[in-house]
Amino acid sequence: MPDSSPGAGSAGPQNLRDLPGAERAPLILEALKSAYEDPKIALDFTTPLECVIATVLSAQSTDAKINEVTKTLFVKYRRPEDYLAVPETELQDDLRPTGFFNQKTKSVRGLSQKLIDDYDGQVPSTIAELITLPGVARKTANIVQANCFPETLKADPDAGVAVDTHVGRVAVRLGLTRHGSKEADKIERDLMALYPKEEWPRVPNLYIMHGRMTCDAKRPRCEDCVVEPLCPSSQEAGLVDLFRVPPKRKTARKKTAKKATRKKSTSKKTAARKKTTAKRTGRRRTGSE
Repeated sequence: MPDSSPGAGSAGPQNLRDLPGAERAPLILEALKSAYEDPKIALDFTTPLECVIATVLSAQSTDAKINEVTKTLFVKYRRPEDYLAVPETELQDDLRPTGFFNQKTKSVRGLSQKLIDDYDGQVPSTIAELITLPGVARKTANIVQANCFPETLKADPDAGVAVDTHVGRVAVRLGLTRHGSKEADKIERDLMALYPKEEWPRVPNLYIMHGRMTCDAKRPRCEDCVVEPLCPSSQEAGLVDLFRVPPKRKTARKKTAKKATRKKSTSKKTAARKKTTAKRTGRRRTGSE
């Protein structure tokens, strides 16, 4: 198989891995584009309402399971009003296979009511509006906007990059963030700084595809990875998997500092007590003489 890896024939793999993230990021993106042609979101939907509902339901579940459920769900429920027209227990039963169905039922009914009350029954297009919907945080809002309102994304100052478990893991392994894989908001900001805005909708789709096909959480297939020469976590090169290294946390440093302060304070109090005790003992001795 010919070597088509990034930088083949020029700088060595180790040199590429040592490049700053800002220089590796565009090379990584181009390599992923060549490996996964036009990747799409795995959830099935035909309208913005279906997109936001499917994305909310996908939490703690698989896309395959959600697509299985929504195949009949979206026939029965076509408008926000439909989710409110049935008894809550009926909607719970319909959502039961997705897991955590009680909370998801509340979110779906809540966002449906919000759409009716504030948005004339239509899914809004800006991030600021989307995150006002119950059950919709930045990840879901970014997914909905990127897939349903790409033109709005271009001008939206609050637009960003959707970060799920796959995106977080891949970004950490590639050394494009110093944060932990579950710190989605911080990883999102790092990726936004590394890629131009026109690439933001494409980045998560490519990272998710790569995470599913190659960069597995437990057993990454580094031997088949198109970005292995650019990866500082390469198992082929015998490097430490950054995904397995606990990130340094400010909270830990703060706790250590607080502990040191308490220890210092305790030492001062102990010294003061000893001094006071010594003075009292001295007075007693003087009095007895």
